[in-house]
Amino acid sequence: MPSGDLNDDTDLAHIDAMEQMQDSDSAIAAADAVSGKALARDLVWEQQTDTESALAGPDLISAVARRLPNRPGVYRMFNATGDVLYVGKAKSLKSRVTSYARLGGHTNRIARMIAQTASMEFVTTRSETEALLLEANLIKRLRPRFNVLLRDDKSFPYIMLTADHAAPGLFKHRGARSKKADYFGPFASAGAVGRTINALQRAFLLRTCTDSVYDSRTRPCLLYQIKRCSGPCTGEISIDDYGQLVDEAKAFLSGKSRAVQAQMAATMQEAADNLDFERAALYRDRIGALTAIQSHQGINPQGIEEADVFAVHQEGGVTCIQVFFFRTGQNWGNRAYFPKADATMEPGEVLGAFLSQFYDDKPCPRLILLSHAIEEAELLSEALALRAGRKVALNVPRRGEKRELVGHAMANAKEALGRRLAETSSQARLMKGLAETFGLERVPRRIEVFDNSHIMGTNAVGAMIVAGPEGFAKNQYRKFNIRSTDITPGDDFAMMAEVMQRRFARLVKEHGPERDDNDDDGEADDTALPAWPDLLLIDGGLGQLNAVKAILDDMGVADQIDVIGVAKGVDRDAGRERFFIPGRKDFTLPPRDPVLYFVQRLRDEAHRFAIGSHRARRKKEMVRNPLDEIAGIGPSRKRALLHHFGTAKAVARASAEDIARVEGISDAIAAQIYAHFHESP
Repeated sequence: MPSGDLNDDTDLAHIDAMEQMQDSDSAIAAADAVSGKALARDLVWEQQTDTESALAGPDLISAVARRLPNRPGVYRMFNATGDVLYVGKAKSLKSRVTSYARLGGHTNRIARMIAQTASMEFVTTRSETEALLLEANLIKRLRPRFNVLLRDDKSFPYIMLTADHAAPGLFKHRGARSKKADYFGPFASAGAVGRTINALQRAFLLRTCTDSVYDSRTRPCLLYQIKRCSGPCTGEISIDDYGQLVDEAKAFLSGKSRAVQAQMAATMQEAADNLDFERAALYRDRIGALTAIQSHQGINPQGIEEADVFAVHQEGGVTCIQVFFFRTGQNWGNRAYFPKADATMEPGEVLGAFLSQFYDDKPCPRLILLSHAIEEAELLSEALALRAGRKVALNVPRRGEKRELVGHAMANAKEALGRRLAETSSQARLMKGLAETFGLERVPRRIEVFDNSHIMGTNAVGAMIVAGPEGFAKNQYRKFNIRSTDITPGDDFAMMAEVMQRRFARLVKEHGPERDDNDDDGEADDTALPAWPDLLLIDGGLGQLNAVKAILDDMGVADQIDVIGVAKGVDRDAGRERFFIPGRKDFTLPPRDPVLYFVQRLRDEAHRFAIGSHRARRKKEMVRNPLDEIAGIGPSRKRALLHHFGTAKAVARASAEDIARVEGISDAIAAQIYAHFHESP
């Protein structure tokens, strides 16, 4: 642990809430969650002077460096348009920033960054550890172009065993761990959690139903019948006996799997000796379920209780970092990451930047095993220890079981990167083939596909999916609930026009009326998705295409984007689609053309997303309660009314006097509810 002047009242060890700074005069609100305390402190960034504002590049950096203190802190570099180029931290701000002003000795990446720097801001911190944590948080939130960027930073799933109910339930959990419960994880994927929970159900017969379902059961459910639950909801097992099953599950998930399994085996043998073969068979099946969990986990190291293993591999200008999670001596899965980093950066340099961002909002284990040594490993260890409240060790093992684990992670990193490069290469060939087949001026980097879904005009939804050099970009998908009341139900042309108008009105508002084809200054990242689409694929024929073109013409962006309509072929058979391009006669493609398959895959994905969005809206509409439409009736009052009357229909038939008898319903609210269901005389 660091021994500086940090304390719980002023600690900035972890930044949980940070607003992206658009105005350099504003302050960043930083929240600290070390030791469970939510503390705040404003960080006011010091800006350059008016004299420095007239400078740029090395001259600006040199002028700023003269007045910087020899103290730790964080600095940010901006280009002429105010975009953040780089976020860095330093033990001495003056020394670090001065190094940028020296001529020569920089990599091409750093030289480009220096040349584009038009302004700088900096903030001092009390320690370098603080600066490291603040830097990691800012990089994740601001996503500067010249930093290493962690692309997929969603939270990991956990297994949650609730502790606020007489009969605890077993659930998958993702997000803040605020509920009173025991959490076990992290797991590498939701699929790994699901498989483990299924096996735990067979092994420990714990419930997975919600508390409301549990409270409303009058007879055992199907899970009890197929021996996946012990049925505490209807008294099939006593609460005390169910508690023993919960304790066994906790022990197993806490790493005491051998003891639990040995106890089950002894109980099974005892039942068999007493000729209670039905009970012996039950324990036999439970032991089999535990064995299945352990076999699915692959490598289970004997000497490692809790650790994360990181291996980095670089090839073809792309970096892959493979992460394995070990908890309670068990392997809980692995995941591959592909951080955005300059191709000239060394593996250890990328790994160090990746780690500080990776653990910015995630709990870290006591041991972190690495394939490559990283700079400032001791500093990062101190920062992670400060967040975790205990010692965190970073090691590069040279021999033994730990080295074998790192080697296994490295083999997986190489395989994952090989698959990624193969998929990217295939996708690049398809994009190039698409451009050649349809006569596009450039190979598209961003393709947007649009489709509508509705039933006789009801619950109409427009959907947009996005594809790029790396395949489908699902974080860019958007759905549009059709809002216009002037549209005739079922008018696909008008619905598509509304979707286009809303999509491009927002695009113009956020990114300006013209696309910028040189936004990467000649160093385009082939895997990055630009804001503006290069190509629109419209699910529909000439009518939908004309509706889209009319909107694009009205907004003045028609000449910036290629548009293609994809109509279903004769008898709606796949492979016989007709393509419509403005100014050209419609045509088809050969049945086995790879580009045809590619377009079909894009269209089918848009159709799947549109159908799913429509079904979700329709389901929500079907379960909507009439009480939801009454102003002032929130969840508590609605629950009280339904508990008292049973159904919303019964509420509608009740008199104002009867409604007023419900707890929490005043005479005024009762009159309002009654008036909602009855016309005024």
